[in-house]
Amino acid sequence: MDLFLVYAMCFGVGLLFTIISAFMAEVFGGDHGGGGHDPHHDIGTAGHAEVGYDMPGFSPFSPTVIASFVTAFGGFGMIFSRIDATKSVWISAPLSIVLALIIAAAVLWLFRQIFRRTQSSSESQVARLIGTVATVITPIPANGVGEIAYVQGGSRYTAPARTEDAQPLGSGQLAKITRIAGSQFYVTPAEAKSP
Repeated sequence: MDLFLVYAMCFGVGLLFTIISAFMAEVFGGDHGGGGHDPHHDIGTAGHAEVGYDMPGFSPFSPTVIASFVTAFGGFGMIFSRIDATKSVWISAPLSIVLALIIAAAVLWLFRQIFRRTQSSSESQVARLIGTVATVITPIPANGVGEIAYVQGGSRYTAPARTEDAQPLGSGQLAKITRIAGSQFYVTPAEAKSP
């Protein structure tokens, strides 16, 4: 089999995988405020990052990094296999591997930086919820867990909640968020604002 064809196949497979991944993320990744999407619906606890939640790291063996390596290997291989000085497989393949590793490492570094910034930004937004007044939508029993709804940035979110003093709170009561531990919100009864 022609060496150029092997490199072209690697390039094509990597590129195709990247395009399919981007399309699938767009189709199945959820609509964040796009056409016809009601920004005031209940999102639930998965709708935001939680303080104490550890976002998984971006792995060197993630599909994105592997696709970057395969695409770069194929692309550099096609280039080196057409240059007289690097036409030999013993020169073009190692050069392609080294450069593809550099590209994959750069992609890995870039995504880790993005995830790190996204996580710290989400955590700071959640930390700002302390002091926010929420509404109890599922009664919070004594020493138990109920559910609250709160508004942040114009969107309504829900979260599991306990009371700080282990006392019950009924549905429809107002509660002030006092702290957040992991995915658990802690609240105290809040006074209704006078009109």
